[in-house]
Amino acid sequence: MNWQSRIMIDPNILVGKPTIKGTRLAVGFIIELLAQGWSTEEILQNYPGIVIEDIQACLSYASASLQSEKVYAIPA
Repeated sequence: MNWQSRIMIDPNILVGKPTIKGTRLAVGFIIELLAQGWSTEEILQNYPGIVIEDIQACLSYASASLQSEKVYAIPA
């Protein structure tokens, strides 16, 4: 999934949080709904401005963000 075509970062929208293009729905918000157990069908019913590809793009964005994350051990 090419999340770049569906996710945008604009400092003027939600203080620069990644959002679904054309909405004010943050990627983190959609991920949180999924983490709380919402189904994709429930999300689509409650937020009719998005489509299944937008939810998939949110997941792809989250995956890419985690893959690029670096963790360093700090000696105690």
